[in-house]
Amino acid sequence: MTRLGTEALATLGSKVAVPAYDRSQVTTGIVHFGVGGFHRAHQAMYLDRLLERGEATDWGICGVGTLPGDRRMADALQGQDGLYTLVVKHPDGSLDARVIGSITGYLYAPDDAESVLTVLTAATTRIVSLTITEGGYHFHPSTGEFDPDDPTLQADLQPDAVPRSVFGFITEALARRRASGTPAFTVMSCDNIEGNGDVAHRMITAFARLKDPELADWIEAQVAFPNSMVDRITPVTTEEDRQRVTEEFGIEDAWPVVTEPFTQWALEDHFPQGRPAYEDVGVQVVDDVTPYELMKLRLLNASHQALCYLGYLAGYRFVHEVCQDELFTDFLLGYMRHEGQPTLQPVPGVDLDHYEHQLIERFANPEVQDTLARLCAESSDRIPKWLVPVIRNQLAAGGPIERSALVVAAWARYAEGVDEQGRPIEVVDRLRDRLVERARRQQEEPLSFLQERSLFGDLADQPRFVATYTKALESLHSVGARATLEAWGS
Repeated sequence: MTRLGTEALATLGSKVAVPAYDRSQVTTGIVHFGVGGFHRAHQAMYLDRLLERGEATDWGICGVGTLPGDRRMADALQGQDGLYTLVVKHPDGSLDARVIGSITGYLYAPDDAESVLTVLTAATTRIVSLTITEGGYHFHPSTGEFDPDDPTLQADLQPDAVPRSVFGFITEALARRRASGTPAFTVMSCDNIEGNGDVAHRMITAFARLKDPELADWIEAQVAFPNSMVDRITPVTTEEDRQRVTEEFGIEDAWPVVTEPFTQWALEDHFPQGRPAYEDVGVQVVDDVTPYELMKLRLLNASHQALCYLGYLAGYRFVHEVCQDELFTDFLLGYMRHEGQPTLQPVPGVDLDHYEHQLIERFANPEVQDTLARLCAESSDRIPKWLVPVIRNQLAAGGPIERSALVVAAWARYAEGVDEQGRPIEVVDRLRDRLVERARRQQEEPLSFLQERSLFGDLADQPRFVATYTKALESLHSVGARATLEAWGS
């Protein structure tokens, strides 16, 4: 067994691909906030492919963690010289493993904020990229307006504050670059948010305006925020995954990444200070990301929500279990075809019917072992952005809403915190206490959950939606998820 690190690369067997490029010649050009499984299975993987081609040696990634939970990632990557094993799980049970070498360093901001600012202000840093989850952008889920109430943001707004938040670090670094005459870096959001670059632009600028209005004006004029669409199912790494990497590949890796074979990235080509030649390794570099991102958010992401609550209530615990059940796959395809797809723009080069069936195949991969609990977490950051826009579009167009209403009702039923067998459900959500309290009142007050206007806006005032939602919720309470789906039809 070999402990992963630079010196170990030459000793690994032929079953594991390793970087053929000289990592000592790779310099930092990208600073990334939020180094988790997805970033390492996606953006870092694409850059590793470029480096393997002998390209992009001045675009290495320096990862940054700002949250208490990021210390573990710091320990893992710093102890392995930034290396980690990416394992692709195929449906037939076979595995492909590669050691990824594109991360040149990792900084844990609470330990040394000034080192983070040093790399952010370096002229060689031309892109700052983000996978900080939907909640990391600090916008109100219903109004879309900037919400500065987070205590960390409030601390960063104080005069001469040492940055603690991602926004604090970005704005302080831009202020220093402005003062020194160093060109602004590009901020590249890679989160599952519609118009993620536009959202990053609005929220970061709004934060900067509270701190320094002149800096905010400079950011408006000088900083590019390209939109992107990213897609690769990357479940949480388990202890079993670590053991399998050790047993099958002889690698002791503190934090390997497991993922599916499929990967996609559509990226708006707006990088004033340059970018890696991502198109050379399969990235769709386009003028307008909107059709691709709507396709992904309203078909893949919304379908994840459509399957997770109903599947969990029905007794399943893994995504592939749900998507090997014809009752559920018929429901998912019905949602995609009749409710999600009608709200989309034409997507260049994509056959949507094929894409929808491909999604079911991806979800049904038993090797990925993606949990329903992961998809059920942080719903208040997901449903308002992925499914509520579909509902609003369909209401305006007079289109069907039955499946979408059932999904919202299933979330409300799940949020009660007790499953159909009376077993407790661990509800994981930033609004957990408020949502659980509302959900537990809904048998007496059927609209109590839907009346959380910060998430649903005026949906509780829409008669057609209310009628459909209350019927779905009543059915979930009286006969359960499976019987409701059978009665609901596909």
